[in-house]
Amino acid sequence: MSLPAVAKFLFPVAFLLLASPSMTSAQEKTSSATGRPVNAERLRQSLEKLSEFGRNPDGGVTRLGFSEADMAAREYVMGLMRAAGLIVRVDPAGNIFGHREGTEKLPVLLFGSHIDSVLHGGNFDGDVGSMGAIEVMRALNDNHVTTRHPLEAVIWTNEEGNHFGLGTFGSSAASGKFGPEVLARRGDDGLTLADWLRRYGQDPARFAEARIAPGALAGYLELHIEQGGVLDEAHIPIGVVQGIVGIRHWRCVATGFANHAGTTPMNRRQDALAAVARAALAVRDEVRAEPGRQVGTVGYMKIEPGSVNVIPGHVEFPVELRDLDAAKIERIWNRVEKRFAEIGKEENVDIHCALDDTDDPASSEPEFRAVIRKAAEEAGLATMDLPSGAGHDAMMMASITDIGMLFVRCKGGISHNPAESVEAGDVGVAIDVLGRFLELLAKG
Repeated sequence: MSLPAVAKFLFPVAFLLLASPSMTSAQEKTSSATGRPVNAERLRQSLEKLSEFGRNPDGGVTRLGFSEADMAAREYVMGLMRAAGLIVRVDPAGNIFGHREGTEKLPVLLFGSHIDSVLHGGNFDGDVGSMGAIEVMRALNDNHVTTRHPLEAVIWTNEEGNHFGLGTFGSSAASGKFGPEVLARRGDDGLTLADWLRRYGQDPARFAEARIAPGALAGYLELHIEQGGVLDEAHIPIGVVQGIVGIRHWRCVATGFANHAGTTPMNRRQDALAAVARAALAVRDEVRAEPGRQVGTVGYMKIEPGSVNVIPGHVEFPVELRDLDAAKIERIWNRVEKRFAEIGKEENVDIHCALDDTDDPASSEPEFRAVIRKAAEEAGLATMDLPSGAGHDAMMMASITDIGMLFVRCKGGISHNPAESVEAGDVGVAIDVLGRFLELLAKG
């Protein structure tokens, strides 16, 4: 895509993110490079009110997707959208859209994030991008700004996936990854996903209609905290997101033989846990064997029979690999599989793995990244190109439209934790960069 083409459809979008929840409350307004004020205090109040839904006594929130706290928060958010003059609709997957008309009949420019949290999570993950999107709509109205493209702020459903094990649920439905077959999943509360959609006021029979039609979007933009310590450790406030890493999960099972722990000699054992312990270290070693930011994890072990005096005969464990390069993930996995076979032979244990889930890497628009870097350079600000090691709704949207992401430094690299926070002024820096970004695109 050429620079003029990017400029043509992103001209309104650059201004869309000119809102800062990380500005101090004393700063009632801040201005972008275009000179249009954004009410940072109003945004701070919105974030504070949102934090009340699912607030934990010890700080942070537990606001899982498909929960009573989430339902209450959604009502609050839709109220903000309506107060901002937006046309609010909820699609059959529960995604909330706030629509603002453009001056021409052009594809929609979509931007936003999510408001659900993990267990005992923080107050900025997802919330900054979501409340910031609504605040920008209010600022556009306050300043009587018109845009050629219609604009939509979106709040995606169940991004974290704590409920039903379906991460990026809403954006996956919107991009066509999830179909009606997921509706039968049952949660710990005994309710199915279809039951919860009914509680959200939706008709599960129309679930397929949540898919966004081809060509309906001109682009998707997401502002998010980094959720890691790369920017903070480098003392750089702005991250230019190269893309979102691909994620592959394998479900692995080691099968040995459960036998008496006191009477079975060490050289006669078929210890599934011993084999898996070695397998976990093999994953770590193979991921570290080549340079890059790739990561690999064995997140748990389910051990049977799980008795102090019985040799483990069966262990289930997952393997997860992440990187921006799908070929690298495949290369590392091939080495891991070879190591597993060797370990199984040496331990007299069978290790079998099956691919459980996969999300392909999602690259951001290259011209988008180039213009952000140039804008920051002209402002005398440092940026860092980096991949997103966490999954985001933008990953799902990349299959149907161009995407962009901008990271704001996350203090201490802490996220999914009540201590999650954003340095005061960092989002203000992002505002300045994006304002200059807007000017550069306008000249294109």
